[in-house]
Amino acid sequence: MVASFVTSDIGWCLIRDRIYSSTYTVTLNANSACSRPTISDRHSLLTANLRDRKAILKMSSQENPNAPPTAATDAVLVVSEEMPEGTQKVEELDFDDIKDPITAEDLFNGMRYMGFQASSLGESIRIINDMRAWRDPETGEKTTIFLGYTSNMISSGMRGVFRWLVKHKHVSAIVTTAGGVEEDFIKCLGDTYMSSFSAPGPDLRKKGQNRIGNLVVPNSNYRAFEDWVVPIFDQMLEEQEASKGTDDEINWTPSKMIHRLGKEINDERSVYYWAWKNDIPVFCPALTDGSLGDMLYFHTFKASPRQLKCDIVEDIRRINTISVRAKRAGMIILGGGVIKHHIANACLMRNGAESAVYINTGQEFDGSDAGARPDEAVSWGKIKIGADAVKVYADATLVFPFIVANTFAKDRQ
Repeated sequence: MVASFVTSDIGWCLIRDRIYSSTYTVTLNANSACSRPTISDRHSLLTANLRDRKAILKMSSQENPNAPPTAATDAVLVVSEEMPEGTQKVEELDFDDIKDPITAEDLFNGMRYMGFQASSLGESIRIINDMRAWRDPETGEKTTIFLGYTSNMISSGMRGVFRWLVKHKHVSAIVTTAGGVEEDFIKCLGDTYMSSFSAPGPDLRKKGQNRIGNLVVPNSNYRAFEDWVVPIFDQMLEEQEASKGTDDEINWTPSKMIHRLGKEINDERSVYYWAWKNDIPVFCPALTDGSLGDMLYFHTFKASPRQLKCDIVEDIRRINTISVRAKRAGMIILGGGVIKHHIANACLMRNGAESAVYINTGQEFDGSDAGARPDEAVSWGKIKIGADAVKVYADATLVFPFIVANTFAKDRQ
């Protein structure tokens, strides 16, 4: 139903209690109770005529008992400030505007100003491309890129993405967890299978199947891993003991152990085979927190009274030195916890990274490191003030392949 109100010289319409003139120019007609609006420029109308309309409504509320309350119109029709010049407008993705065949670049260019996490994804692509493009004006050195990921990433098919990045030398150093190391080698020895998030734990335990989300790893894979890795530990212990008292005394560290295992696996499907081959250091400050720790624990009994030693202090000096000597540092971190903080803390030694991309689903309300946004790292000096940084709230398996397709893999031959 249309309600109409008339003053001595102006007429207007209200439809379902919303002021029609907020979208349309109202045709003035002193002789008509209600005249049909005509289309006009919406954007200029909303700001230019707002004060006039509020004044009219205020006047009408005094003259016409059926006019809307002034308090209500004052609350609804707040005057907007002009947007700063150059402010980016929301853009819509229209497949009619994209030529066939649709490429990853076309798709994400169309999503960049869509809003929400699509825009964060677009920012991550821009930041990583800036990392890749930067060169020191004096030396020509590139950005030192630290890549961090949790073990579930290696358990999933994301392992192939990391392998490609390492094979083609797109990253400078890696930080991962014990599972992120061992699962790579285990996948060379046995397959990982699809399952279900709801697969019952008791049933899987009886079958000797270990669930990782909606994946399962047969326990036979870990038995094969033990058969492969323990003889290597034996050899490493022999080398350690034989070098004692010499000028070349061997001091094993997590990164040296991973380097050695990458060499020993001798399998191009392995991320760490390529890390060994391309001399890209892989750091794992929690090396014992997984199957590798189990194997090292069992080895202490086998080797007793001798013990294979692993020095984490030498590794912290090594990763911090890489950070300090970098002309520019960038962080790409998938997941949270120790891998996220280990990279960020190394960048603290240089008063922060110049760029950072976080991809995880962590929330900050509980104060967790995983949930912390880049701005929190700025407060600690782990990301520089004014740095380019973004957090993408997403499962990394959903978005990181697309990010790589639009960055590192964009110019592949």
